[in-house]
Amino acid sequence: MSSELIIRIAAKGDGVTASGRFAWGAAPGDMLLGDGSLEWGPHHVTPPCHHFGQCGGCQLQQLDEATLADFVAARVGNASASQELGAELIAPPHLSPPHSRRRASLKAVSSGGRVVLGYNEARSARVVELAECPVLRSELAALLGPLRKLLIALGQGQEAPKGRGKAKPGKHATPRMAADVELTLTDQGVDLGIKGLSAEGLALTEALLDFARQHALARITVDGGYGPDTVWEPEPVTVTLSGVAVPFPPGSFLQATQDGEDALVGAAQEWLAGAGSVADLFAGLGTFAFALAGPGCKVLAVEAARDASAVCALAAGRSQKPVHALHRDLFRNPLLADELGRFAAVVLDPPRAGAREQVERIAESTVERVVYISCNPSSWARDAALLVEAGYRLAELRPVGQFRWSTHVELASLFVR
Repeated sequence: MSSELIIRIAAKGDGVTASGRFAWGAAPGDMLLGDGSLEWGPHHVTPPCHHFGQCGGCQLQQLDEATLADFVAARVGNASASQELGAELIAPPHLSPPHSRRRASLKAVSSGGRVVLGYNEARSARVVELAECPVLRSELAALLGPLRKLLIALGQGQEAPKGRGKAKPGKHATPRMAADVELTLTDQGVDLGIKGLSAEGLALTEALLDFARQHALARITVDGGYGPDTVWEPEPVTVTLSGVAVPFPPGSFLQATQDGEDALVGAAQEWLAGAGSVADLFAGLGTFAFALAGPGCKVLAVEAARDASAVCALAAGRSQKPVHALHRDLFRNPLLADELGRFAAVVLDPPRAGAREQVERIAESTVERVVYISCNPSSWARDAALLVEAGYRLAELRPVGQFRWSTHVELASLFVR
């Protein structure tokens, strides 16, 4: 087989030649040789993490900065073109820098008597033991080693499966274990959530408290299967959204980076300037609601998660921001066209699956401006086609790559009737 030039990066991160051959870990300008190996081209750089190629957290560390930006822009532009949305302006992509991720979801498993903490391998359920992570904020990365030792202690304290007896002390004392670990950087420090383990007994509780004190954690919650139980929280945990301190329930959604949040919120503020009333749909904790609310603008923040809606209402009351939080499942009970017609604009930030039912109601409404934030260009494009068909025009599209070196791409878009 002859050598071929890599001309682009596909949606899942593989390099592609003109004839359709795929090569993982390639960059545009690389040469795919006949034996399947790569000859690096001008846009191929040395990956900054030695886990790259095994860890499934990143797929694009081999790309230089310009090529990474091109990938983010192409993912969004191609999604728009696939539905013939006729975007009038596609802005240059915004990329979050290295070491900016403020939340991480990790896996912890026992293997051969030891605990492995990290991300899943690429295309595998096996877990890569992380020694470093160039996407994480330093406050989170610094906990990887100490947290592994804590999990060993917690694992040894779990009840052995029925019929197997208790684990014997020694090299392989850690029983079979699988846990999910959530790390989130909040106003008070790192919020640690452990799911899949219990912390019953004085020894395990003391181990958690000692860990929290030693590393100045904001909170520790442990979920053994019945919901998160708070073990440590010396003061109420909050996240600041556009200057408003909002209580942060365990496991709540937060934009992956402050930098990415600023880019998405900034787009909504720019596009909806002058709107006297805004419906913020899938509002979460109020990321967009608190940014938009102020003199001359009232915001209705609609969210299905009861705890998120409740703390949004609490923060609105404390800050005296003109935000009214409404608990409502927009998949089962979307705002209707006549309800939406009371607002000058709508902003929505739905889950990855999109929001077809709600978008259909928006399409039937008289709302003049719609800002659609999305973490999935494919579902966004399908929803956007409904708006364009109903008479909206896609005035601007802004690609955002806050999941650096990942194929996960976000966007902000403005539709005007």
